[in-house]
Amino acid sequence: MTIAVGDKLPDVKLTKAGESGPEPVQSADFFAGKKVALFSVPGAFTPTCSAKHLPGFVDKAAELKAKGIDEIVCTAVNDAFVMGAWNKASGSADVTMLADGNGDFVKAIDLVMDGSGFGMGERGKRFSMVVNDGVVEQLNIEAPGAFEVSSADHMLGQL
Repeated sequence: MTIAVGDKLPDVKLTKAGESGPEPVQSADFFAGKKVALFSVPGAFTPTCSAKHLPGFVDKAAELKAKGIDEIVCTAVNDAFVMGAWNKASGSADVTMLADGNGDFVKAIDLVMDGSGFGMGERGKRFSMVVNDGVVEQLNIEAPGAFEVSSADHMLGQL
């Protein structure tokens, strides 16, 4: 069943793209005690993700934090090296990259998309959520091919 507002995030292993390399993290520990703006993209360095999604959260980071967000997190079914390189190329220190290399997180919240028609295999759908102490407060899932409700601007309107 797809995760919903009011649900607690599942506890799965993710990998943080740290300054000195990959750092394993448990989602339950990572999201505990803070309010997080989480957004997921189908893949690092892909067109919409690089031109609109990540830049929107980079540009609006100060506004999100002014509205009570403690941390901004981007996740994708990519490895931590790719996520780290993408953050260096297009992101900022205001965005924490959490790699979901095996897709365990998106599978656990039932937000998997089949990108095999594009040679991408199973990936995460494009979505955003506000997570407060591990509990989903807002959830915005995009229709296939769309980029509207998962944007930083849309999230700002929800806060």
